[in-house]
Amino acid sequence: MGRIRKNIEVSGKQFWTLFDTGSRNTYVVNTVAEGFNISQISKSRKVSLGDKEHLLNKVFLLQAKVEGYPVEMDSYILDDIGSDENGKKIDILFGVLAMQKWGIRPLPDEERLDMTHYSKEFVEFIEIMK
Repeated sequence: MGRIRKNIEVSGKQFWTLFDTGSRNTYVVNTVAEGFNISQISKSRKVSLGDKEHLLNKVFLLQAKVEGYPVEMDSYILDDIGSDENGKKIDILFGVLAMQKWGIRPLPDEERLDMTHYSKEFVEFIEIMK
């Protein structure tokens, strides 16, 4: 698994983020979601993070900047994500689906993110001319 820890910007504020290829989805604590349109999930779901089980019932569109690059992704809201290996509280757990979507590659050996594959545009299909 690749894990990188760093601050990212959300609405002009810095939030401690764990980029974790072992996590499929993206999760945030309540303070990150303040000021955004939050939606209730029609049927709550359970998720286990670390040694704790959480009930997912709220989601929103997280709009952030990672190393100055704008990204958007669906994010589940939790009361608490937990702490990193150094005891620092995690505000955002940035999952692998969002990293794939935006072309973000964690380089744990170098303790940095590779943004050279950042998605500037999305190509969903190509019309074939006959």
